[in-house]
Amino acid sequence: MRKFFRILAITASVSVLAVSAGFQSAYAADDAKQEEKKMTPADEGKEIAFDRKLGNCLACHMIAGGDMTGNIGPPLIGMAARFPDKEKLRAQIYDARVANPDTIMIPFGPMGVLNDEQIDKVVEYISTL
Repeated sequence: MRKFFRILAITASVSVLAVSAGFQSAYAADDAKQEEKKMTPADEGKEIAFDRKLGNCLACHMIAGGDMTGNIGPPLIGMAARFPDKEKLRAQIYDARVANPDTIMIPFGPMGVLNDEQIDKVVEYISTL
């Protein structure tokens, strides 16, 4: 009889732990969703800029925190001082050929690589560098 109660107690304990772990993982998933919602446009812009299938700024530019950065374009540092007017920075990213017809930077806007919303987010990020 004691063996039965011992097995019952162990089973109950394991069940409580399993249910508790399930609740914790559900709460962790909710916390992760909350963190996703807190992303700023600059945070989203960084993801776009670092994404090899979207902005891919790292292919040509050195950016702090980026892996395998390029050296074809200038390093993206001091951007707030270089482009105090965000509209000029946006124009540069949208189509650099307007300011410099000899540039090798791809025109992200006219070629449809990034849409207007994505370009705006990249501008928000780049202006923080």
